[in-house]
Amino acid sequence: MKTVSVRSEDVRRDWYLIDATDQVLGRLATQVAERLRGKHKPEYTPHVDTGDYIVVINAERIRVTGNKLAQKKRYWHTGFPGGIKELSLAEELRKHPERVIQKAVKGMVPRNRLGRAVLSKLRVYPGNKHPHEAQNPKLLSL
Repeated sequence: MKTVSVRSEDVRRDWYLIDATDQVLGRLATQVAERLRGKHKPEYTPHVDTGDYIVVINAERIRVTGNKLAQKKRYWHTGFPGGIKELSLAEELRKHPERVIQKAVKGMVPRNRLGRAVLSKLRVYPGNKHPHEAQNPKLLSL
């Protein structure tokens, strides 16, 4: 039996819809990252983007365990002196709930060209409306 290495032209990508209502953030992010990479497929090839398109809806309704809403902070620097900023997870969920899921998944994909290509197939929306009805995404229950 020979090992098959899939070319990027031969990859068949499907669209999946995931409802994030009452899903735990980390567990949801790991399963989304696995689907985006294509590790669930038998023709998975590590250096080729074999994953599917993922649409996540209801990002504002995710759950976190423990006291992470108050204790977990995101930091960034504006580039100016004294320009360090911080935002708690509760504030970020209130202002930009889609970024929370995007950043969690981004931490679970490779940090190279392949990882950036994989992340471009992730679509996250705070409510239950999305503009991808034409792609007929299949509902994926996790």
